[in-house]
Order: sequence, then C-alpha cells, then structure tokens
Amino acid sequence: MLKFIVKRFFYMLLTIWVVITLTFCLMHAAKGDPLASVGRRLPAQTRKNLYQKYGLDKPLFQQYIIYMKGLVTRLDLGESYVYPGTTVNDIIKKQSPVSAQLGMVSIILGLVVGLALGIIAALKKGHWPDYLVMFLAILGITVPSFVLAALFQYYLTVKLHMFPTTGWGGIKYMVLPALSLSFATIATYGRFMRSSASEVLNQDYILTAKAKGVSNTGMLTHHVMRNAITPTITMLGPQIASIFTGTFVIESVFSIPGIGRYFISCISNRDYPVILGTTIFVAILYIVSVFVVDVLYVIIDPRVKLAGSK
Repeated sequence: MLKFIVKRFFYMLLTIWVVITLTFCLMHAAKGDPLASVGRRLPAQTRKNLYQKYGLDKPLFQQYIIYMKGLVTRLDLGESYVYPGTTVNDIIKKQSPVSAQLGMVSIILGLVVGLALGIIAALKKGHWPDYLVMFLAILGITVPSFVLAALFQYYLTVKLHMFPTTGWGGIKYMVLPALSLSFATIATYGRFMRSSASEVLNQDYILTAKAKGVSNTGMLTHHVMRNAITPTITMLGPQIASIFTGTFVIESVFSIPGIGRYFISCISNRDYPVILGTTIFVAILYIVSVFVVDVLYVIIDPRVKLAGSK
C-alpha cells in the first residue's frame, strides 16, 4: 500500500508539473499584450514599470523559473494583472465556495436521481419506465447545459415567474442552475446504472436469493445496489472535478459570482496568473478526486483488493 501511495504521489506531481508548464507556454504563445486591458491609456513609463513589476520584461524561461519558485516555496499563485493588489489565492478562496456549493448540489442531485432512475429502468426493462429513462438519458447527454438553462429561464421565470432569472443569494437562486448542471449527470448515471443493474439481476446469486424468499427490498439493498453501483463509482472522480469546470458557462448564464464566471472574464482579459492559478487548482482537485475514487472502489468492492494482493 505504501508503494502504491508513493507511486501515485509521484505521478500526481508529474501531472501537475506538466499541466502548469503546458498552460504557461500556451498562454505566452498567444498573440497580444497581457496588460492591454489595464495599460491601454497609461503613459509609456508607467507601462514599463508595470512590465518590470510583473516580470514581463524578462525572457520567457526566466519568467517560468520565477513563477515555479514562488509556487513551490510559498504556494504563491501570483497577482492578478486586471485587479492590481489582488492575489490569485485570494480570488480562489473568495470565489470557489460559491462554485463548490452549486456544483456539489448538482452532483448530489444527479447522483441520487440518476441511480434511482437506472434501477427503476433495470427492474422494468422492456416497459415504459425503461423507455422513459433511456429517452431522458439521450436527451441529457445530447442537449448542452446552457441550452437547458435558457429553456428553464424562459419557461420557469419569464412565463411562470417561479424562480429568479439571474443572481445568487438563496435556495431559489440555486434551483435552476443546479437543474441545468445535474441533467447530464442524471442521464449518465441513469444509463450506466441501468446497464450495471440489469447485468447483476441476471446473475445466479440473484436467482438463489429469490428462491430463498428474500424480499424485493432486501434483494435490492443487499445484492443489487452493492454490486451494481461499483462501476458507476469510477465516474465520481471526474464528476467531482467538474464541480468547478462544469459551472463555468452556467455561472455566466445565471450571473453567479463564482470562480467559473471569474475565469471566463480573465481569459478575455489575458490575466495570466488567474488563468494559471485556476488551472492548477482544478488539476489538483481532479487528481485528488481520482485517488479518492480508487480508495472508495476498494472499500465498496473488496474483490479489487484481493485481486491486487494476488
């Protein structure tokens, strides 16, 4: 186990370094002035001072070394070009809780509803509940979240006046963004759970349990759920990482003050430190979530652990 953890930790560091390096190089390879949005009307000497302050007058490799040194030694993600005096660390601390709250609600909603619909479809395979779930799955996978968001805004706010159109401040403001984000998750988990549960229901031990007189509830909770849910756990890692990446467009549509909306505005303003810092933050979240999923896999299905030991 120690060897496994050390190996994964090394791969984690290597992956993070590759992500940082590629993002750094790609941003600086793009044409344009990174201080154009803040220094357009400034005198030439003031612009020169800004370039010296942020180290933009130095060669690219030297800028990279300075950035990596600050990141490794002080966990310093730099200072925003567009918002002078504001560090990237402060931006992430302030904006990420909003995105995390919205993303977590959407994932929990998608996970619970998706698993429930998948089990219902497996139990009623070949009947109308099965067809309805598969239709919703196809709809959720093919229709983008921002299209659903626009439809929800039009019908549930403009027509029916049930929820606020934009903004953030309570449960009412969270309903439409969470539904828009969770629809794809519901479709994905529903489809995978239907396939996995259908396979489990055809196993011999399920027939044995039925022959012994095990109730449908007991069979579902003790046999079907435990064995059918294992493959769906694999998708949990990317879903956790999408707490932030998946909310980028939705936050812009609903004017939610989260890190996603901030990230999009910083891309248009070429705010390099914020783009780099947000990318590093999401990359670390993704890698850690995948590791947690591997551990959960062993806990839920001990056969994985036994296979590994053999």
